[in-house]
Amino acid sequence: MTAIESLGRIQQSAPVGFSARRVGAMVLRHLYLLRGSWVRLAELAYWPLMQMVVWGFITQFFMTNSNWVAQATGVLLAAALLWDVLFRSQLGVSMSFLEELWSRNLGNLFVTPLKPYEFGISLLVMSVIRTLLGMLPAALLAIPLYHYSVFTLGLPLIAFFSCLMAMGWSIGLAVSGLVLRYGMGAESLAWVTIFAFAPVSGVYYPISVLPGWLQYVAWATPSAYVFEGMRAVLFQNQFRWDLLAGAVVVDGLYMVAGIWCFLLGFAHARRAGKLLQQGE
Repeated sequence: MTAIESLGRIQQSAPVGFSARRVGAMVLRHLYLLRGSWVRLAELAYWPLMQMVVWGFITQFFMTNSNWVAQATGVLLAAALLWDVLFRSQLGVSMSFLEELWSRNLGNLFVTPLKPYEFGISLLVMSVIRTLLGMLPAALLAIPLYHYSVFTLGLPLIAFFSCLMAMGWSIGLAVSGLVLRYGMGAESLAWVTIFAFAPVSGVYYPISVLPGWLQYVAWATPSAYVFEGMRAVLFQNQFRWDLLAGAVVVDGLYMVAGIWCFLLGFAHARRAGKLLQQGE
């Protein structure tokens, strides 16, 4: 008897009609998955919480500064495009890494002379390519649609772009290290981690809108310096070197932490034999 014939017989002999027990069994299966992964559990509350915090601060700011947008053409568009640079740069590292994981190719790669740092550098290069391919069409389309070009920021745009790319790389490397350490249960960190920085980055409002204690947290992120610098260029026509220096210093600390996290996760995965086991 072939496997198809066996499956047909099983289906014919299966009880017909609705079974609450079978539904309950499937619900229980998914509850076990949630219980076994704190990342999946936290993600349930993560997005509503982020939306509430970000839009709460935006609303609070515009209630007292309704004419703020009119003072600088394209400030919201520039902020949205630069935020996407940060998001795409992090995702560019994480996605290139996850594609190797999903295809169970890590084991094959590391039986070759490829070094972990060479693999890491290739992820950063791919991040640049993915970010440029993703951002250029949007930036160019904004010109005929809204008569605004983000390129009018001039040379400061290169500094903002570089600082945001470096921050995205460090987060992407850290996320890749966590996936190597904790397995595919931590995969969703690739999509959610960057948005934890949105409320304190001051993308659409100044850092001064945040409560005093949260401003200290904000100044510990490179993105806060970048977006404050962007507003200084747009509103005051001034490039703030002090903000650039702050972004570079904090970026350096983030890069050290990201590289350390990636190498630590890789060393753990190699010791535990996970390079050959992990995959979709």
